[in-house]
Amino acid sequence: MKSRRILLVIVSFVLVCEIRNTLAARGHGHGRAGKLRGRGRDYQKVQTITQHKSLASENYYRHKDGAKIIEASHFELDYLLGRKISFYCSAQGIPRPEITWFKDGVELYAHKFFQVHEWTAGNDTIKSKMEIDPTTQQDAGYYECQANNQYSIDIRGFRTDFEQYY
Repeated sequence: MKSRRILLVIVSFVLVCEIRNTLAARGHGHGRAGKLRGRGRDYQKVQTITQHKSLASENYYRHKDGAKIIEASHFELDYLLGRKISFYCSAQGIPRPEITWFKDGVELYAHKFFQVHEWTAGNDTIKSKMEIDPTTQQDAGYYECQANNQYSIDIRGFRTDFEQYY
């Protein structure tokens, strides 16, 4: 059991190193402290590899008309306090999916500093951009874009943290 945990830690470490190397090769720079930094305008196609517990759940999540996120912002974004942060998410499905935004597992609702802009593209695509302006320390956390329709749900996560310059 202990050797299994050690192997899992080693495999996880190797995967993180490979991801960092891949991102660095694509031109994503490193921050001052050597940590990976996101760029708010880096939109990329996102692909996920998922193993399902049963055939029924696989059929649900891989339904041909199910909601699928086809584009999303970069996973990690560091921001300066008082500046704007934004995340982008685009999803397809029939019927057209709805997009809901979450922070640390709690659904976000519109308020003075938080806004969501949505627009459609064709009969099956919705695009959504979440913005917070101005930002505070409390805006650091883990955000999720959840696309869903009657056939399936797809989720993308985004991590954000603030930077201070002295």
